Amino acid sequence: MSRSKSSKRWLQEHHHDAYVLKAREQGYRSRAVFKLEQIQQKDRVLKPGQFVLDLGAAPGGWSEYASRILGDKGRIIALDLLPIEPIAGVEVVQGDFTAQETLDRLLALTGGRQFDLVLSDMAPNLSGMESVDQPKSIHLAELAFDLARECLSPDGVFVSKLFQGAGFDDLVSQLRATFASVKLRKPDSSRSRSNEIYAVCRGLR
Repeated sequence: MSRSKSSKRWLQEHHHDAYVLKAREQGYRSRAVFKLEQIQQKDRVLKPGQFVLDLGAAPGGWSEYASRILGDKGRIIALDLLPIEPIAGVEVVQGDFTAQETLDRLLALTGGRQFDLVLSDMAPNLSGMESVDQPKSIHLAELAFDLARECLSPDGVFVSKLFQGAGFDDLVSQLRATFASVKLRKPDSSRSRSNEIYAVCRGLR
């Protein structure tokens, strides 16, 4: 089966992408690590010794980067529907985040401890149809938001990928009503044509 023109274009861009090359040079699993790195440079969301939840973690770049900052006293739980190759010091939960059984397994691992930081880089499998993809992406962001409200420490931080489009403004309004500070970030490593943006939320009300 021949690849579509858009697929070929994406592959060509990907192989020549500066952040893809940089990730290979530095031994990271994906270019996505630089999105978190650039958020960290501006907002200092990661600190040594934190308890961190990484949602939509595969292939594991964010957890890998975070573990280097958290150090031996930090703890990370990484969750994804896809398998994640082992990372030293990271506990992996493989399952569907929208399923109660997966959520129960995740919460059992916390032992009742609240997270210092909840990261969500979740995105649905894209169909290319905005009318289908956008509601799914908003739904995943809302689920991550619900979990953050339930499991985040009062001085904790919530960082979530959002997709601009239908439902985006309403969700941002909900975040601003729930957190004292909400900053929207578009990392340089996020592809310019992508409508993704990251909300950095602090001060749970």
